[in-house]
Amino acid sequence: MGRWIFPVFIAAMLAGSVALLGATITDTGAWYQALRKPDWAPPDAAYGVAWTVIYACTALAGVTGWLALSSWREREWLIGLFALNGFLNILWSLLFFRLHRPDWAAYEVIALWLSVAVLTVVAARRSWTSATLLLPYLLWVAFAGYLNWTIVQLNGPFS
Repeated sequence: MGRWIFPVFIAAMLAGSVALLGATITDTGAWYQALRKPDWAPPDAAYGVAWTVIYACTALAGVTGWLALSSWREREWLIGLFALNGFLNILWSLLFFRLHRPDWAAYEVIALWLSVAVLTVVAARRSWTSATLLLPYLLWVAFAGYLNWTIVQLNGPFS
């Protein structure tokens, strides 16, 4: 149990930081409400629930992946991949919600999805549990990317 405490604390703090920064950047005010969205878009309340589950699963994936790795070099790579993913996650919110550029965000979400896919593959090499915990994130980003692209088609061009 003792070997879990520090990684769980760090993972929770990092996931919470990404979530908090992303939430701070996200503005669902008048501009967002005025966007045309497809009929199949989830209600606004669903996003908070989905992201809470995703951040919790991602933090647990980080911990189980960390504990499954045997060398510091592998752990540094894993941390670097999670850091890159967190950056891309925040960047998407910045592009979409703050800069009001869903068109740019639609391209950036490809990099975000790829970062989750790489994390999943790297985690799977040592821990199927870690990789499995990343699958909801991978699926959500795929769905979000499709929703993002649909919003661009319904509302573009943006400037």
